[in-house]
Amino acid sequence: MARLGIILHGVTGRMGYNQHLVRSILAFRDQGGITLKSGEKLEIDPIIVGRNGAKMEELAKRHNIKRWSTDLDAALANPDDTIFFDAGTTLMRAELLSRALDAGKHVYCEKPISDDLQVAIDLARKARRSGLKHGVVQDKLFLPGLRKLALLRDSGFFGKILSVRGEFGYWVFEGDWGVPAQRPSWNYRKGDGGGIILDMLCHWRYVLDNLFGEVKAVSCLGATHIPRRIDEQGKPYDCDTDDAAYATFELDGGAIAQINSSWAVRVRRDDLVTFQVDGTHGSAVAGLTKCWSQHRVNTPKPVWNPDQPQTIDFYKTWDEVPDTQAFDNGFKVQWEMFIRHVVEDAPWPYGLEAGAKGVQLAELGLKSWAERRWLDVPTLEF
Repeated sequence: MARLGIILHGVTGRMGYNQHLVRSILAFRDQGGITLKSGEKLEIDPIIVGRNGAKMEELAKRHNIKRWSTDLDAALANPDDTIFFDAGTTLMRAELLSRALDAGKHVYCEKPISDDLQVAIDLARKARRSGLKHGVVQDKLFLPGLRKLALLRDSGFFGKILSVRGEFGYWVFEGDWGVPAQRPSWNYRKGDGGGIILDMLCHWRYVLDNLFGEVKAVSCLGATHIPRRIDEQGKPYDCDTDDAAYATFELDGGAIAQINSSWAVRVRRDDLVTFQVDGTHGSAVAGLTKCWSQHRVNTPKPVWNPDQPQTIDFYKTWDEVPDTQAFDNGFKVQWEMFIRHVVEDAPWPYGLEAGAKGVQLAELGLKSWAERRWLDVPTLEF
């Protein structure tokens, strides 16, 4: 059995722990590794690295992880470990990835790869020059609901795509009346890399680019709807960055996308995120896992009449797209793609260039808000 050593940094946070450590890396371990094209089994051997030794030790014991460390330099110096992965803070990420590249490691990371576009571009260029493999998480492309949208698109179901409407978000409790907040306080502090525009427009860039058309222009309005919250220590703090974003995008091919993102919205829709795609031949609505479609021959013909209650149950006029295949955890699926890219040179379209494009759109979204105008999205040169 072959072995692949992976350095995991930042896996004590919610996303790093649940999706990357437990449901991806440890899932590979528990299933006996990854079967390569050659038929050989690849053992995944992680080392978890962080500043808090007590946390690292406890995490290692809880999950029977053989290796942990608080010394990142020593981990990067170990030639037996091939990949460095980071799910820590945005503000530290570019510097950590740069150090890992200098140490000869392939790099994989969460997004955003930086809060500064030039830093992101320079990092992508450095990764290219190094000849090492590099990648950024694009998890929403691997959601079952969005994979079903892609299936409909590839089948020609939509005809010409006209528009995309996205709704993302939920109510994040303020923490001041007995219900603790379910997102960390740094999300609401600009100096710590917070803000929903930086967070979510990076996601919407790769979703739109890969599913519906390259983003050509953006208009974005941000807001700080909840100006004061309670932190993890029970102390009040001022929120100095955006907790909601209302963005419109012009896509290559002529489609228009509108996506609302908010941590100050109460959910009355099918899921925490939904995308409605309207085309000349059909429409579809997808959440995280489910997807519903409506072809033009099944489209009802409502007539506007405010003088009587609506007689059409619009929800019943849509058909659910069935599960025609088993969908594994999306983070795990992308992890396996990257590992195969490193070990077998398998195809991989999600390099740090894609991460820089996400930072570009977030930066333009913030600029659009500040200047209250549409902005073109220029092609990046790497």
